[in-house]
Amino acid sequence: MNRRFAPWLFMSPALLLFTTYVLWPIAQSIWISFHTWDGVGQMEWAGLANYMEMAGDEQIVTAISNNVLWLALYLLSPPLGLMLALFLNQQIRAIRLAKSLFFFPFVINLVVVGLVFRWFYDPSYGPLNAAITALGGEAIGILANEDTATYGVIAAGLWPQTAYCMIIYLAGLSGVNREIVEAARIDGARGWRMLYHIVLPQLRPATFVVVVVTVVGALRSFDLIAIMTEGGPYGSSTVLAWEMYEQALFSYRMGYGAAIAVLLFVVMGGYIAWVLWQLARRES
Repeated sequence: MNRRFAPWLFMSPALLLFTTYVLWPIAQSIWISFHTWDGVGQMEWAGLANYMEMAGDEQIVTAISNNVLWLALYLLSPPLGLMLALFLNQQIRAIRLAKSLFFFPFVINLVVVGLVFRWFYDPSYGPLNAAITALGGEAIGILANEDTATYGVIAAGLWPQTAYCMIIYLAGLSGVNREIVEAARIDGARGWRMLYHIVLPQLRPATFVVVVVTVVGALRSFDLIAIMTEGGPYGSSTVLAWEMYEQALFSYRMGYGAAIAVLLFVVMGGYIAWVLWQLARRES
């Protein structure tokens, strides 16, 4: 009897914290999403009105489109990270210095990354436009242009994300079976054949991790947008996470903001559930 309840006794503190700080807020957000509420007064039941409004909201359509764009371009970071990891996984002079330089984006805060790229893109004194004007071109306000703002923010996000993928792949390369590699060399495998048939199959666990983290990072993008554009210009660079924040805290529409949060939760939860199902099926 005691052995049967012992695991639950040990897990009870973690379960209590998880319920208090994760499950309860999720349930509360779902409940609020069915109401009209300014965050201060009395909540009024609205049913599915918030979700119906969201279906016809052009700003939500823009946010979803930008999230898809983030996802598509963020998926460039795993192959870029793999290329850097293969380059740094060599025994050559000054390789430790090179590793330190490539590790740097991963250890700095995303707020700092956003501030650095705002300065980099600045049309008045930023290095990018200084180089463009030096070559005879005209200064470009990347973050002030509706067509380029989202791409500018995503480029800033790719910098630390690629560094993260590189670190995971470097760890994976340290576990590659050298005997299999040497046997493949004896059989004549070189270059792309070696990479595709010998190295990449052994890096599947690392690839799984970087793809999952990259997709989740793309879907919950918020920090860089808050620092660099605040969803502008004219809402062109907004995403679901920023729209949720904007509606709930600045427009005092807690119910509508909660509905957006539920939508984001369903999308991310569905993806994570699919990933876990794939992992369980593969292990079985």
